[in-house]
Amino acid sequence: MIGIIDYGLGNITAFEKMLYSQNIPCQIISSKEHFKNVEKVILPGVGSFDDAILKLNNSGLREELDNHVLIKKKMILGVCIAMHLFCNRSEEGALDGLGYIDADVKHYGKDFQLPHMGWNSISDSVNHKVFKNIDCMKGFYFLHSYVAETNSNNYITCNSNYGKEFISGIIHENIFGFQFHPEKSHKNGSLLLRNFSHLEC
Repeated sequence: MIGIIDYGLGNITAFEKMLYSQNIPCQIISSKEHFKNVEKVILPGVGSFDDAILKLNNSGLREELDNHVLIKKKMILGVCIAMHLFCNRSEEGALDGLGYIDADVKHYGKDFQLPHMGWNSISDSVNHKVFKNIDCMKGFYFLHSYVAETNSNNYITCNSNYGKEFISGIIHENIFGFQFHPEKSHKNGSLLLRNFSHLEC
């Protein structure tokens, strides 16, 4: 069972429909009691960093989410701003992130047309099972003006290029963060969620 965390942000219905289309059992998580029913969780994300972390902190789900990810070591998949929340901090805001991965979020740069919006290819640098059968050249749908940066190559699972190379995916143990939106990425998005559902915890 995959839980989709409802903290007031993200395309929850789109994730739910995509999972059901793959016959993957899922549940919306709107209270801490719901965590006991799921093995993996998805943290959707749209919007700005401080607004997102405030909504998560005020949702009543933060403590159980930390326990689920950091203590129980259950898998989590974070999308777009949710991937940024996994980091320590962001130039987009003033509040601390979740600190799940040792990375910071930086503005993409003033010399680029932003936001970076639309389809972009990815390079699967570690040949991870989460990308099984995915067309990396077609890639995924992106919408962002900030990117994660880290000094640890061990975190980076895929890169993309939009005038410059940037990290489009990070995996650290049970933590999966993607800059792109699988819920908006049609067949590739469905495959990624199906592959995620099949990974062993």
